[in-house]
Amino acid sequence: MRIAIETDSMEAIEVTDFGDRDSLRTTEREVPEPGSGEVRIAIEAIGVNFADIMQRRGNYPGGPQPPYVPGMEAAGTIDAVGEGVDREVGESVVAMTTEAYAEFSIANVDALFNVPEGMDFEEAAGFPVQFLTAHNTLFEWGGLTEGESVLIHAAAGGVGTAATQLASRAGATVFGTASTREKLDLAAELGCDQPIQYTETDFADAVNDATDGAGVDLVLDSVGGETTQRSLECLAHFGRMTVYGAASGEPGHPDTGTLLFNNHTLLGYHLGQAIERTPQRVLGAVPELTEALTAGDLEVIVGETFALSEADAAHAHVENRESTGKVVLVP
Repeated sequence: MRIAIETDSMEAIEVTDFGDRDSLRTTEREVPEPGSGEVRIAIEAIGVNFADIMQRRGNYPGGPQPPYVPGMEAAGTIDAVGEGVDREVGESVVAMTTEAYAEFSIANVDALFNVPEGMDFEEAAGFPVQFLTAHNTLFEWGGLTEGESVLIHAAAGGVGTAATQLASRAGATVFGTASTREKLDLAAELGCDQPIQYTETDFADAVNDATDGAGVDLVLDSVGGETTQRSLECLAHFGRMTVYGAASGEPGHPDTGTLLFNNHTLLGYHLGQAIERTPQRVLGAVPELTEALTAGDLEVIVGETFALSEADAAHAHVENRESTGKVVLVP
């Protein structure tokens, strides 16, 4: 564990301009001070999300403007508390935050959770974004119930590994896509019933063949582009699709005629906007998830770990589709 010390400056990663990975630079910044209702965290581990990459590219609606420190989730130790905060210095926490690619970060106390018992900081850094996104897109938005079927794209990724576990645990039949056999083996270990290697097989044809043309009840689409329309083509009548990303680099363009004819429901999900507007709906799953993680019924799959100064390499690892599970930075 890194011990927080009295210091005026800290190491941070800064996005100097929108663009490629060269825009990620290591810099020195002043250590931030917590305001009312906030804590400062001495960071031990930082979760890397595809949203970080989209923001860096300038393709994230409402994202920060350069120069800025990226990152939206981190785990560590409370180092200082602001006014009105019922927390103690020294507590181990995980937080939804901003400017997480740094040695210290500020978090609102309402977006702060205890590190589940038995979980290390690297695992904890992969808990908030991926498990809340997975739970929300499956259940709070997607309405998945026992006995239904779901298609999860990028089933071996951060959100995908969480969603596969949650859907399987809920009694759903899980279809999952990934680019390699190794990734599909991981998805299968986590509960994926029908692994599909999309680089070798058309996923929509595979789903329709396996369901005798009936399709799945729910799709989680994090890819966008052509994948969105092809997903609708293997979605059952009255099925739902939750769109929560565009890893392909472009939004999907669904054929509204397909939606209309098949009585499909298309839902959008953005974690940050949802927390801001309906925090109880988004965060209501935290106790259940924490309990399951503590009991070992769910697990955070940590793939590769990089030093904070290697943020560019971490982004490359994700962009090149080399990652499985959660990619983590460590100061």
